[in-house]
Amino acid sequence: MRLTVFGATGGVGGHIVRQALDRGFPVTAVVRDSTRLPVEHPALQTAVVSDLAQVATLATLLHGTDAVLSGIGPRGRHDGPVASTATRHILAAMRSAGARRLVVVSAAPVGPAPDDDGFFDRRILRPVIGAVFKDVYADLRVMEQALADSETAWTAVRPPRLLNGPLTGHYRTVVGGNVARGHTISRADVANAMLAALDDPTTIGRPLGIAY
Repeated sequence: MRLTVFGATGGVGGHIVRQALDRGFPVTAVVRDSTRLPVEHPALQTAVVSDLAQVATLATLLHGTDAVLSGIGPRGRHDGPVASTATRHILAAMRSAGARRLVVVSAAPVGPAPDDDGFFDRRILRPVIGAVFKDVYADLRVMEQALADSETAWTAVRPPRLLNGPLTGHYRTVVGGNVARGHTISRADVANAMLAALDDPTTIGRPLGIAY
């Protein structure tokens, strides 16, 4: 399976690249600055694209790709509509290239709270986080709507707070919802779940909640 990874120099994207290569997948990493991806591998190609609005360039890169994974997202709460803007360009390029499978990073607060969440999570923690990061989550909601309106076979992985922990492979997932009382997950395990979703047809056209 040939993969193309956007946001390959980011926290989640870097893990996607490394884990995909470890699994034997050929990978094209789309980056703005190749020096920020210190990975060398015979199966890795690095494509420097300064502006994702260059849809024709992206479409050329995507020819022959079996699946696209995106770790693109805001680095802070004042970064603007990063995820939705980038995803629209990626969707346009995929449509032009005839690529269909897409897995992206979203966030748990984009979806509704699980019915069995605790009182603290539902009434205190979630509203506070939603207020502080309201612009980030608004951007991600727009992104998910663009996915839903597209013809791609998409999956939006929704993690809670991201940590720089190790890959464990041990986490909970909920297809179509969020994990109850799920507060954290490592970026490495998010990457693991995104790669696993590629072969899981139950995640197509649906969000995937993930947490420890």
